[in-house]
Amino acid sequence: MITFTPADEMHRLAKRAMDNGTVASRQEAEALLRGYRIALSIGPDEAIDRHHQAALLTAVELGRRVFLGGVTVEGDLDVPLNVPVSPGQTLRHAVAAAGGTLGAATAGIPHISIGGLAKQKSDGFSIRAVFDGWRGGIVPGHAEGPDRGEIGPMALAPMLAAALAINEAFLHLSGDSPFAGKRTAGLNLWNLSRSTDWMSCDASTPELSYLPSRLWLIGLGHLGQAYLWGLGLLPYSADAKVELLLQDVDVITPSTESTSILSDRTMLGEKKTRVTAKWAERRGFATAITERLFDETCPRHHNEPSIALCGLDNAVGRRALDQVGFDFVVEAGLGRGHQDFRSLLIHTLPGEMSANTLWKDEDEGSQTAVDAAAYRKMLDEGSLDRCGVTLLAGKAVGAPFVGAVAATLVLAEVLRLLHGGALHRMVDMNLVDLAYVRAVPQLRDFSAFNPGFFTAEGRRS
Repeated sequence: MITFTPADEMHRLAKRAMDNGTVASRQEAEALLRGYRIALSIGPDEAIDRHHQAALLTAVELGRRVFLGGVTVEGDLDVPLNVPVSPGQTLRHAVAAAGGTLGAATAGIPHISIGGLAKQKSDGFSIRAVFDGWRGGIVPGHAEGPDRGEIGPMALAPMLAAALAINEAFLHLSGDSPFAGKRTAGLNLWNLSRSTDWMSCDASTPELSYLPSRLWLIGLGHLGQAYLWGLGLLPYSADAKVELLLQDVDVITPSTESTSILSDRTMLGEKKTRVTAKWAERRGFATAITERLFDETCPRHHNEPSIALCGLDNAVGRRALDQVGFDFVVEAGLGRGHQDFRSLLIHTLPGEMSANTLWKDEDEGSQTAVDAAAYRKMLDEGSLDRCGVTLLAGKAVGAPFVGAVAATLVLAEVLRLLHGGALHRMVDMNLVDLAYVRAVPQLRDFSAFNPGFFTAEGRRS
Protein backbone atom coordinates (compact mmCIF):
# COMPACT_ATOMS: atom_id res chain seq x y z
CA MET A 1 0.00 0.00 0.00
CA ILE A 2 1.49 3.32 -1.11
CA THR A 3 0.95 6.28 1.19
CA PHE A 4 0.67 9.64 -0.56
CA THR A 5 1.67 12.94 1.02
CA PRO A 6 -0.53 16.05 0.86
CA ALA A 7 1.87 17.33 -1.82
CA ASP A 8 1.12 14.20 -3.88
CA GLU A 9 -2.61 14.73 -3.50
CA MET A 10 -2.87 18.43 -4.31
CA HIS A 11 -4.63 19.38 -7.54
CA ARG A 12 -1.97 21.35 -9.39
CA LEU A 13 -4.35 24.01 -10.65
CA ALA A 14 -6.15 24.41 -7.33
CA LYS A 15 -2.70 25.15 -5.91
CA ARG A 16 -2.62 28.29 -8.05
CA ALA A 17 -5.40 29.86 -5.98
CA MET A 18 -3.51 29.07 -2.78
CA ASP A 19 -0.27 30.55 -4.05
CA ASN A 20 -1.73 33.80 -5.37
CA GLY A 21 -3.81 34.45 -2.25
CA THR A 22 -7.24 34.03 -3.89
CA VAL A 23 -8.22 31.53 -1.19
CA ALA A 24 -7.21 30.97 2.42
CA SER A 25 -7.19 27.17 2.46
CA ARG A 26 -6.75 24.07 0.35
CA GLN A 27 -10.44 23.28 0.81
CA GLU A 28 -11.41 26.67 -0.62
CA ALA A 29 -9.04 26.16 -3.56
CA GLU A 30 -10.59 22.83 -4.50
CA ALA A 31 -14.10 24.21 -4.00
CA LEU A 32 -13.24 27.01 -6.41
CA LEU A 33 -12.47 24.52 -9.19
CA ARG A 34 -15.61 22.53 -8.38
CA GLY A 35 -17.57 25.70 -9.09
CA TYR A 36 -16.16 25.89 -12.61
CA ARG A 37 -18.20 24.29 -15.41
CA ILE A 38 -18.15 24.46 -19.17
CA ALA A 39 -20.34 23.25 -22.04
CA LEU A 40 -19.15 21.84 -25.35
CA SER A 41 -21.23 21.35 -28.48
CA ILE A 42 -20.66 19.69 -31.84
CA GLY A 43 -22.83 19.78 -34.95
CA PRO A 44 -23.96 16.72 -36.95
CA ASP A 45 -21.48 17.21 -39.79
CA GLU A 46 -18.58 17.75 -37.39
CA ALA A 47 -19.57 14.78 -35.20
CA ILE A 48 -18.77 12.28 -37.97
CA ASP A 49 -15.46 13.92 -38.94
CA ARG A 50 -12.36 12.41 -37.31
CA HIS A 51 -10.63 15.76 -36.86
CA HIS A 52 -13.58 17.31 -35.06
CA GLN A 53 -13.95 14.14 -32.98
CA ALA A 54 -10.28 14.55 -32.01
CA ALA A 55 -10.88 18.16 -30.99
CA LEU A 56 -13.95 17.24 -28.93
CA LEU A 57 -12.27 14.37 -27.10
CA THR A 58 -9.19 16.47 -26.40
CA ALA A 59 -11.39 19.24 -25.00
CA VAL A 60 -13.26 16.79 -22.76
CA GLU A 61 -10.10 15.10 -21.47
CA LEU A 62 -8.47 18.45 -20.69
CA GLY A 63 -11.63 20.19 -19.51
CA ARG A 64 -12.71 17.63 -16.94
CA ARG A 65 -9.28 18.00 -15.26
CA VAL A 66 -9.70 21.78 -15.02
CA PHE A 67 -13.42 22.44 -14.57
CA LEU A 68 -14.27 20.12 -11.72
CA GLY A 69 -17.93 21.16 -11.75
CA GLY A 70 -18.31 19.20 -14.96
CA VAL A 71 -18.05 19.25 -18.74
CA THR A 72 -21.37 18.98 -20.57
CA VAL A 73 -21.39 17.85 -24.21
CA GLU A 74 -24.30 18.56 -26.55
CA GLY A 75 -24.75 17.00 -29.99
CA ASP A 76 -25.66 13.82 -31.83
CA LEU A 77 -22.91 11.53 -30.57
CA ASP A 78 -24.41 8.22 -31.70
CA VAL A 79 -21.98 8.01 -34.59
CA PRO A 80 -19.00 5.69 -35.22
CA LEU A 81 -15.81 6.66 -33.43
CA ASN A 82 -13.14 7.51 -36.02
CA VAL A 83 -10.15 8.37 -33.82
CA PRO A 84 -8.05 5.67 -32.13
CA VAL A 85 -7.14 7.48 -28.89
CA SER A 86 -10.30 6.66 -26.93
CA PRO A 87 -12.24 3.48 -26.11
CA GLY A 88 -15.69 2.61 -27.38
CA GLN A 89 -17.45 2.09 -30.68
CA THR A 90 -19.25 5.42 -30.79
CA LEU A 91 -18.43 9.02 -30.07
CA ARG A 92 -20.96 8.89 -27.23
CA HIS A 93 -19.05 6.07 -25.55
CA ALA A 94 -15.74 7.88 -25.97
CA VAL A 95 -17.06 11.16 -24.52
CA ALA A 96 -18.49 9.34 -21.51
CA ALA A 97 -15.22 7.43 -20.98
CA ALA A 98 -13.32 10.73 -21.12
CA GLY A 99 -15.47 12.18 -18.35
CA GLY A 100 -17.99 14.25 -20.27
CA THR A 101 -21.67 14.46 -19.33
CA LEU A 102 -24.12 14.23 -22.19
CA GLY A 103 -26.84 16.85 -22.29
CA ALA A 104 -27.87 20.35 -23.28
CA ALA A 105 -25.82 23.31 -22.18
CA THR A 106 -27.08 25.35 -19.24
CA ALA A 107 -27.53 29.08 -19.76
CA GLY A 108 -24.73 31.17 -18.31
CA ILE A 109 -22.05 28.47 -18.52
CA PRO A 110 -19.03 29.18 -20.76
CA HIS A 111 -19.65 27.53 -24.12
CA ILE A 112 -17.20 26.09 -26.66
CA SER A 113 -18.35 24.96 -30.09
CA ILE A 114 -16.19 22.41 -31.88
CA GLY A 115 -15.90 23.91 -35.34
CA GLY A 116 -19.13 24.67 -37.13
CA LEU A 117 -20.39 27.94 -38.57
CA ALA A 118 -20.42 31.35 -36.95
CA LYS A 119 -23.30 31.72 -34.51
CA GLN A 120 -25.46 34.58 -33.29
CA LYS A 121 -23.54 36.94 -31.03
CA SER A 122 -23.90 36.09 -27.36
CA ASP A 123 -23.59 38.23 -24.25
CA GLY A 124 -21.89 35.38 -22.41
CA PHE A 125 -18.66 33.50 -23.04
CA SER A 126 -19.03 31.68 -26.34
CA ILE A 127 -16.11 30.66 -28.58
CA ARG A 128 -15.38 28.18 -31.34
CA ALA A 129 -12.38 25.86 -31.57
CA VAL A 130 -11.37 26.05 -35.22
CA PHE A 131 -8.62 24.59 -37.38
CA ASP A 132 -7.46 24.02 -40.93
CA GLY A 133 -4.17 22.83 -42.39
CA TRP A 134 -1.43 23.16 -39.75
CA ARG A 135 -3.39 25.99 -38.06
CA GLY A 136 -5.51 25.84 -34.94
CA GLY A 137 -7.02 28.34 -32.56
CA ILE A 138 -10.13 29.99 -31.18
CA VAL A 139 -12.48 32.72 -32.37
CA PRO A 140 -15.54 34.34 -30.74
CA GLY A 141 -18.65 32.27 -31.43
CA HIS A 142 -20.05 34.82 -33.87
CA ALA A 143 -16.79 35.34 -35.81
CA GLU A 144 -15.64 33.63 -38.98
CA GLY A 145 -12.98 30.95 -38.74
CA PRO A 146 -9.66 30.62 -40.58
CA ASP A 147 -9.46 30.59 -44.36
CA ARG A 148 -9.92 27.14 -45.83
CA GLY A 149 -7.00 25.58 -47.66
CA GLU A 150 -6.72 22.66 -50.04
CA ILE A 151 -4.87 20.11 -47.91
CA GLY A 152 -7.36 19.70 -45.05
CA PRO A 153 -6.53 19.66 -41.34
CA MET A 154 -3.20 18.34 -40.09
CA ALA A 155 -3.88 15.89 -37.25
CA LEU A 156 -2.36 18.07 -34.49
CA ALA A 157 -4.35 21.20 -35.41
CA PRO A 158 -7.56 19.96 -33.69
CA MET A 159 -5.59 19.16 -30.51
CA LEU A 160 -4.06 22.64 -30.57
CA ALA A 161 -7.46 24.31 -31.08
CA ALA A 162 -9.05 22.32 -28.25
CA ALA A 163 -6.23 23.09 -25.81
CA LEU A 164 -6.37 26.80 -26.61
CA ALA A 165 -10.15 26.75 -26.12
CA ILE A 166 -9.82 25.21 -22.65
CA ASN A 167 -7.13 27.78 -21.82
CA GLU A 168 -9.44 30.58 -22.96
CA ALA A 169 -12.33 29.33 -20.84
CA PHE A 170 -10.09 29.11 -17.77
CA LEU A 171 -8.76 32.62 -18.41
CA HIS A 172 -12.39 33.77 -18.39
CA LEU A 173 -13.55 31.91 -15.29
CA SER A 174 -10.43 32.73 -13.28
CA GLY A 175 -10.65 36.40 -14.25
CA ASP A 176 -7.08 36.38 -15.53
CA SER A 177 -7.85 38.21 -18.78
CA PRO A 178 -10.58 40.73 -19.60
CA PHE A 179 -10.19 39.79 -23.28
CA ALA A 180 -10.94 36.09 -22.87
CA GLY A 181 -13.66 35.02 -25.27
CA LYS A 182 -13.56 38.33 -27.14
CA ARG A 183 -10.45 37.74 -29.24
CA THR A 184 -9.03 35.57 -31.98
CA ALA A 185 -5.97 33.53 -30.97
CA GLY A 186 -4.12 30.70 -32.66
CA LEU A 187 -0.91 29.32 -34.13
CA ASN A 188 0.38 28.03 -37.45
CA LEU A 189 2.39 24.91 -36.58
CA TRP A 190 4.20 25.05 -39.92
CA ASN A 191 5.27 28.68 -39.56
CA LEU A 192 5.53 30.29 -36.11
CA SER A 193 6.74 33.64 -37.43
CA ARG A 194 5.02 36.66 -35.90
CA SER A 195 4.51 38.02 -39.41
CA THR A 196 2.34 35.01 -40.31
CA ASP A 197 -1.40 35.40 -39.74
CA TRP A 198 -2.64 32.01 -38.52
CA MET A 199 -6.10 32.77 -39.93
CA SER A 200 -4.78 33.04 -43.50
CA CYS A 201 -3.86 30.17 -45.78
CA ASP A 202 -0.13 29.53 -46.05
CA ALA A 203 0.85 28.40 -49.55
CA SER A 204 4.08 26.88 -48.25
CA THR A 205 2.27 24.43 -45.96
CA PRO A 206 2.60 20.81 -47.12
CA GLU A 207 0.17 17.96 -46.77
CA LEU A 208 1.10 15.73 -43.85
CA SER A 209 2.90 12.90 -45.63
CA TYR A 210 5.58 11.52 -43.30
CA LEU A 211 5.36 10.37 -39.69
CA PRO A 212 8.10 9.43 -37.20
CA SER A 213 8.69 5.70 -36.91
CA ARG A 214 10.85 5.53 -33.74
CA LEU A 215 10.90 7.86 -30.73
CA TRP A 216 12.37 7.91 -27.21
CA LEU A 217 10.11 9.68 -24.69
CA ILE A 218 11.87 10.89 -21.54
CA GLY A 219 9.47 11.79 -18.72
CA LEU A 220 5.90 10.45 -18.81
CA GLY A 221 3.99 12.94 -16.69
CA HIS A 222 2.27 16.13 -17.81
CA LEU A 223 4.29 16.60 -21.02
CA GLY A 224 5.13 13.01 -21.87
CA GLN A 225 1.48 11.93 -21.77
CA ALA A 226 0.51 14.90 -23.94
CA TYR A 227 3.18 13.82 -26.45
CA LEU A 228 1.61 10.36 -26.55
CA TRP A 229 -1.90 11.76 -27.03
CA GLY A 230 -0.66 13.81 -29.99
CA LEU A 231 1.17 10.82 -31.47
CA GLY A 232 -2.02 8.83 -31.12
CA LEU A 233 -3.89 11.35 -33.26
CA LEU A 234 -1.42 11.10 -36.15
CA PRO A 235 -2.71 9.12 -39.16
CA TYR A 236 -0.56 6.01 -38.94
CA SER A 237 -1.72 3.11 -41.10
CA ALA A 238 -2.80 -0.05 -39.33
CA ASP A 239 0.39 -1.88 -40.33
CA ALA A 240 2.80 0.86 -39.21
CA LYS A 241 4.97 -0.62 -36.47
CA VAL A 242 5.81 2.55 -34.55
CA GLU A 243 8.48 1.93 -31.92
CA LEU A 244 8.44 3.92 -28.68
CA LEU A 245 10.95 3.73 -25.85
CA LEU A 246 9.29 5.10 -22.69
CA GLN A 247 11.42 6.28 -19.76
CA ASP A 248 10.36 7.38 -16.28
CA VAL A 249 10.85 6.38 -12.63
CA ASP A 250 7.70 7.78 -11.01
CA VAL A 251 4.29 6.36 -10.13
CA ILE A 252 0.84 7.80 -10.65
CA THR A 253 -0.23 9.90 -7.66
CA PRO A 254 -3.58 11.60 -6.99
CA SER A 255 -2.20 14.89 -8.33
CA THR A 256 -1.05 13.29 -11.60
CA GLU A 257 -4.58 13.22 -12.95
CA SER A 258 -4.88 17.00 -12.68
CA THR A 259 -2.23 17.59 -15.36
CA SER A 260 -1.68 14.32 -17.25
CA ILE A 261 -4.12 13.39 -20.01
CA LEU A 262 -3.71 9.60 -19.85
CA SER A 263 -3.95 9.25 -16.05
CA ASP A 264 -6.85 8.76 -13.66
CA ARG A 265 -7.43 7.67 -10.08
CA THR A 266 -7.86 4.00 -11.03
CA MET A 267 -4.10 3.93 -11.74
CA LEU A 268 -2.81 5.18 -8.39
CA GLY A 269 0.52 3.66 -7.45
CA GLU A 270 1.18 2.24 -10.92
CA LYS A 271 4.41 3.06 -12.72
CA LYS A 272 3.96 5.74 -15.35
CA THR A 273 5.93 3.63 -17.79
CA ARG A 274 3.48 0.73 -17.46
CA VAL A 275 0.39 2.94 -17.72
CA THR A 276 1.59 4.75 -20.82
CA ALA A 277 2.88 1.57 -22.44
CA LYS A 278 -0.54 -0.06 -22.09
CA TRP A 279 -2.19 2.97 -23.67
CA ALA A 280 0.35 3.11 -26.52
CA GLU A 281 -0.01 -0.60 -27.24
CA ARG A 282 -3.81 -0.28 -27.41
CA ARG A 283 -3.19 2.45 -29.97
CA GLY A 284 -1.12 -0.03 -32.00
CA PHE A 285 2.38 1.15 -31.09
CA ALA A 286 5.22 -1.16 -30.04
CA THR A 287 6.81 -0.17 -26.74
CA ALA A 288 9.87 -0.78 -24.61
CA ILE A 289 10.32 0.77 -21.16
CA THR A 290 13.21 1.83 -18.99
CA GLU A 291 12.72 2.71 -15.34
CA ARG A 292 15.87 4.57 -14.42
CA LEU A 293 16.69 8.23 -14.00
CA PHE A 294 17.83 9.91 -17.18
CA ASP A 295 21.26 11.54 -16.97
CA GLU A 296 24.67 11.42 -18.65
CA THR A 297 25.10 7.79 -17.57
CA CYS A 298 22.17 6.70 -19.77
CA PRO A 299 23.74 6.34 -23.25
CA ARG A 300 21.70 5.54 -26.33
CA HIS A 301 22.50 2.24 -28.03
CA HIS A 302 22.88 2.42 -31.81
CA ASN A 303 19.71 0.37 -32.41
CA GLU A 304 17.52 2.53 -30.15
CA PRO A 305 15.46 5.53 -31.33
CA SER A 306 17.62 8.45 -32.42
CA ILE A 307 14.95 11.14 -31.83
CA ALA A 308 14.07 12.00 -28.23
CA LEU A 309 11.11 13.98 -26.90
CA CYS A 310 11.89 15.27 -23.43
CA GLY A 311 9.38 16.25 -20.75
CA LEU A 312 11.67 16.40 -17.72
CA ASP A 313 11.33 19.11 -15.09
CA ASN A 314 14.89 18.95 -13.76
CA ALA A 315 18.11 20.54 -14.96
CA VAL A 316 20.31 17.49 -14.33
CA GLY A 317 18.47 15.44 -16.92
CA ARG A 318 18.23 18.30 -19.39
CA ARG A 319 21.98 18.95 -19.24
CA ALA A 320 22.59 15.41 -20.52
CA LEU A 321 20.29 15.60 -23.55
CA ASP A 322 23.07 16.20 -26.10
CA GLN A 323 25.61 13.96 -24.37
CA VAL A 324 24.11 10.48 -24.73
CA GLY A 325 23.98 9.97 -28.49
CA PHE A 326 20.66 11.33 -29.75
CA ASP A 327 20.68 12.80 -33.26
CA PHE A 328 17.73 15.11 -32.61
CA VAL A 329 16.03 16.17 -29.38
CA VAL A 330 12.98 18.34 -28.77
CA GLU A 331 12.62 19.47 -25.17
CA ALA A 332 9.84 21.43 -23.49
CA GLY A 333 9.74 23.19 -20.15
CA LEU A 334 6.71 24.79 -18.50
CA GLY A 335 6.35 27.57 -15.96
CA ARG A 336 5.96 26.40 -12.37
CA GLY A 337 4.45 29.32 -10.48
CA HIS A 338 1.00 30.85 -10.23
CA GLN A 339 2.12 33.78 -12.37
CA ASP A 340 3.94 31.90 -15.13
CA PHE A 341 2.32 28.44 -15.32
CA ARG A 342 0.94 29.29 -18.79
CA SER A 343 4.46 29.92 -20.15
CA LEU A 344 6.33 27.34 -22.18
CA LEU A 345 9.85 27.14 -23.58
CA ILE A 346 10.93 24.65 -26.25
CA HIS A 347 14.44 23.79 -27.43
CA THR A 348 15.84 21.58 -30.16
CA LEU A 349 19.23 19.92 -29.73
CA PRO A 350 22.02 19.65 -30.62
CA GLY A 351 22.35 23.32 -31.50
CA GLU A 352 24.51 26.39 -31.23
CA MET A 353 24.56 26.12 -27.45
CA SER A 354 25.14 22.91 -25.52
CA ALA A 355 22.52 21.60 -23.13
CA ASN A 356 24.98 22.08 -20.28
CA THR A 357 25.24 25.77 -21.19
CA LEU A 358 21.49 26.22 -21.63
CA TRP A 359 20.76 24.92 -18.13
CA LYS A 360 24.04 25.85 -16.47
CA ASP A 361 22.55 28.40 -14.11
CA GLU A 362 19.21 26.71 -13.52
CA ASP A 363 18.52 26.31 -9.83
CA GLU A 364 17.49 22.83 -8.79
CA GLY A 365 15.38 24.34 -6.06
CA SER A 366 12.20 26.29 -6.63
CA GLN A 367 10.65 29.39 -5.25
CA THR A 368 7.77 28.58 -2.95
CA ALA A 369 4.74 30.43 -1.72
CA VAL A 370 5.05 29.14 1.82
CA ASP A 371 4.17 32.58 3.22
CA ALA A 372 0.83 32.71 1.40
CA ALA A 373 -2.20 32.78 3.69
CA ALA A 374 -3.32 29.22 2.87
CA TYR A 375 0.03 27.77 3.95
CA ARG A 376 0.26 29.92 7.08
CA LYS A 377 -3.18 28.62 8.05
CA MET A 378 -1.96 25.01 7.77
CA LEU A 379 0.94 25.80 10.08
CA ASP A 380 -1.22 27.68 12.55
CA GLU A 381 -3.80 24.88 12.67
CA GLY A 382 -1.15 22.18 12.81
CA SER A 383 -2.70 20.25 9.91
CA LEU A 384 0.82 20.00 8.44
CA ASP A 385 4.23 20.51 9.97
CA ARG A 386 6.80 22.93 8.54
CA CYS A 387 8.39 20.22 6.41
CA GLY A 388 5.07 19.14 4.92
CA VAL A 389 3.99 22.71 4.21
CA THR A 390 7.31 23.49 2.53
CA LEU A 391 7.03 20.37 0.37
CA LEU A 392 3.49 21.25 -0.68
CA ALA A 393 4.34 24.89 -1.38
CA GLY A 394 7.29 23.81 -3.53
CA LYS A 395 5.17 21.75 -5.92
CA ALA A 396 4.60 23.28 -9.33
CA VAL A 397 1.34 24.83 -10.44
CA GLY A 398 0.26 23.09 -13.64
CA ALA A 399 -2.59 22.95 -16.13
CA PRO A 400 -3.10 20.16 -18.69
CA PHE A 401 -3.97 22.55 -21.50
CA VAL A 402 -0.49 24.10 -21.30
CA GLY A 403 1.18 20.73 -21.76
CA ALA A 404 -1.18 19.93 -24.63
CA VAL A 405 -0.23 23.10 -26.50
CA ALA A 406 3.45 22.41 -25.83
CA ALA A 407 3.05 18.87 -27.18
CA THR A 408 1.69 20.10 -30.51
CA LEU A 409 4.71 22.41 -30.84
CA VAL A 410 7.18 19.67 -29.88
CA LEU A 411 5.70 17.15 -32.31
CA ALA A 412 5.51 19.81 -35.03
CA GLU A 413 9.29 20.23 -34.83
CA VAL A 414 9.67 16.52 -35.64
CA LEU A 415 7.10 16.70 -38.44
CA ARG A 416 8.77 19.74 -40.00
CA LEU A 417 12.11 17.88 -39.82
CA LEU A 418 10.54 15.06 -41.85
CA HIS A 419 8.98 17.49 -44.35
CA GLY A 420 12.00 19.76 -44.84
CA GLY A 421 10.51 22.68 -42.92
CA ALA A 422 12.18 25.27 -40.70
CA LEU A 423 13.30 24.19 -37.24
CA HIS A 424 13.67 26.31 -34.11
CA ARG A 425 16.40 26.17 -31.53
CA MET A 426 13.99 27.93 -29.17
CA VAL A 427 10.29 28.75 -29.00
CA ASP A 428 9.09 30.96 -26.13
CA MET A 429 5.46 31.87 -25.47
CA ASN A 430 2.79 32.44 -22.86
CA LEU A 431 -0.80 31.36 -23.43
CA VAL A 432 -2.11 34.57 -21.92
CA ASP A 433 -1.26 36.28 -25.22
CA LEU A 434 -0.09 34.40 -28.32
CA ALA A 435 0.78 37.63 -30.13
CA TYR A 436 4.20 37.55 -28.50
CA VAL A 437 5.51 34.18 -29.63
CA ARG A 438 9.29 34.20 -29.99
CA ALA A 439 10.62 31.56 -32.40
CA VAL A 440 14.40 31.54 -32.93
CA PRO A 441 15.61 29.61 -36.03
CA GLN A 442 17.76 26.53 -35.59
CA LEU A 443 20.95 27.16 -37.61
CA ARG A 444 22.27 23.62 -37.42
CA ASP A 445 21.72 21.70 -40.67
CA PHE A 446 19.75 18.48 -40.16
CA SER A 447 19.00 17.88 -43.86
CA ALA A 448 21.30 14.83 -44.04
CA PHE A 449 19.66 13.18 -41.01
CA ASN A 450 17.23 10.38 -41.87
CA PRO A 451 15.60 9.03 -38.69
CA GLY A 452 13.22 6.71 -40.54
CA PHE A 453 9.56 7.41 -41.20
CA PHE A 454 6.21 6.00 -42.22
CA THR A 455 3.97 7.36 -44.94
CA ALA A 456 0.81 8.96 -43.52
CA GLU A 457 -2.42 7.11 -44.13
CA GLY A 458 -4.69 8.84 -46.61
CA ARG A 459 -1.99 11.07 -48.16
CA ARG A 460 -2.62 11.98 -51.74
CA SER A 461 -0.36 10.32 -54.33
